Amino acid sequence: MERHCRRHQRSVALGARARDAVLRKASSTAGQATVEYAVVLAAFLAVVLALGALTGALRGGLFVDHALAAASHHIGGSVSAALDVLMF
Repeated sequence: MERHCRRHQRSVALGARARDAVLRKASSTAGQATVEYAVVLAAFLAVVLALGALTGALRGGLFVDHALAAASHHIGGSVSAALDVLMF
């Protein structure tokens, strides 16, 4: 295994001890990129699924129904609407 000296960009042969250290470091971090890719992919898929669920709720009118049910002017009659506002 060869490395280049940074100063002159010439090939420098590694000793057995240095070569073993480089190979050991490479083998200990070999799966890190795969794990990071899996975590990022899972997070991305969760965001896509959440946006799909939100779109379905918006198209179904779920938020509009909740807003109408919670609105104080939705109550029939002006006396009960005034009491509702004052009791808040």
